Amino acid sequence: MNLLKDRYSSYDVIAAYGLSEDLYPYHKAVSGQQDTEVIMDGRKVLMFGSNSYLGLTNHPKVIEAAVAAAKKYGTGCAGSRYLNGTLDMHREFEHELAEFVGKEDAIIYSTGFQTNLGVISSVVGREDYVVCDELDHASIVEGRRLSFATPMKFKHNDMESLEKTLSRCRPESLKLVVVDGVFSMEGDIANLPGIVALKEKYNCAVMVDEAHGFGVLGDHGRGTCNHFGLTDDIELIMGTFSKSLAAIGGFCAGDACTISWIRHHSRPYIFSASNTPAATAAARASLQIMKQEPERIANLWKITGYALERFRELGFEIGNTSTPIIPLYIRDQKKTFMVTKLMFDDGVFVNPVIPPACSPDDTLIRFSLMATHTTEQIDIAAEKLYKCFKKLGIIK
Repeated sequence: MNLLKDRYSSYDVIAAYGLSEDLYPYHKAVSGQQDTEVIMDGRKVLMFGSNSYLGLTNHPKVIEAAVAAAKKYGTGCAGSRYLNGTLDMHREFEHELAEFVGKEDAIIYSTGFQTNLGVISSVVGREDYVVCDELDHASIVEGRRLSFATPMKFKHNDMESLEKTLSRCRPESLKLVVVDGVFSMEGDIANLPGIVALKEKYNCAVMVDEAHGFGVLGDHGRGTCNHFGLTDDIELIMGTFSKSLAAIGGFCAGDACTISWIRHHSRPYIFSASNTPAATAAARASLQIMKQEPERIANLWKITGYALERFRELGFEIGNTSTPIIPLYIRDQKKTFMVTKLMFDDGVFVNPVIPPACSPDDTLIRFSLMATHTTEQIDIAAEKLYKCFKKLGIIK
C-alpha cells in the first residue's frame, strides 16, 4: 500500500492549470549562463524573466570569487551556522551587509525565503500581531503562518486600510508591519513614508523585504529604506542574494540585540545548513561591484525609463510600476499562458503570473529588466509582445 501514490496518482498538472500540453510553461531548462540571451530548448531566446537586475550572474569577478571560495573551503559547510557551519567569511559578510544598509548587525540565511520564514516567526509571539500588505511575497505569508502571532492584512499600499487594521490591534501588543519594498509582481514601491507615519502613531515595528529593491533603489543600491531616507525608522531590513547579488542566500539586518535574539531562536536558521562558500563569496563579490560600479544601476534606470515609455506608448496596461519590474496585465489565465507560449516560440522568454501569485482578475506577464539589456533588445521584445497582444485581443 502506498497512500501518497494512491492520493496523487490521478493528479494531472496540465488539467489542473486548464491547459493543453503545448501551453505548459514551467520548468524550462536553461543550457548555459544566465544573461540577456539564454539557450533554451537548443535555441537562443531573449531573457526578460530574470531577477538578475544588475546582470552579475556571469561577471568574471563573481565567478572567480565563487571558484576561489570552493577551493579554499570546499563545496559545503556540512552543518548549520549554529554549530559547525559558520565560516569566517559568513561573519565578515554579515558585518559588510549591516554597514551597507545602515544597521548594527546582520544575519545570513541559506535562502531569501528562509530569511523571511525565520525572522518573522522568531520576533513575534502569541500576544503579538503580524500586519502584512495583501500583495506581500509568499515567504512573508509563510513566516506569518509559522509565527504564533495574530495575522492581519491591509489593502495594497493603502494607508487608510493600514490605519484601520492597526486601530483594531490591542495597543499594548507588539505590532510588526511587514511589506515588500518593491512588490515582486506589480513593480510598485511601498509607501514607506506613510507606514512610518502610522508606526509612530500606533507604536509599531516595521520590517521591509528588500529582495527587489536591493541593488535597484537608493544610494549604490541600498534599497527602498535608503531611497526614502527612512533607514533609521525601519527596525528590520531583509534582502536576498538571488537577485542583484547573483547567488543564493538571504540576510536580515537590524539592531544588535534583535539580531542576537533571531540568531538564537530562529528555527529555520538553527536547523538549516549554512550558506555554501561559493554562494557567499559570489554574493560578497557582487556587493563590491555594486559599490564600485554605480553606472550599472544608472543604466538599469535608463533602460527602465525607456521600457516604461515604450509600453505605455504601445497601449499596454502596466499599473503603477516605476521599477525594472513591468507587469503587462492580461486578466485572463488562458491568454496569459498563450502569450507566454507564443512569445517563447518567437524567441522571447517572459514569465506568466497567475494565482496564487496574483488574484484571478490580475493575471499578467512579468517583464523584468537587467542593467545589461539594450534598448534594441527592449524594442524587439516590445514589438513582438504588441503583435501578440493584438492578435489575442488583449490590446484593442
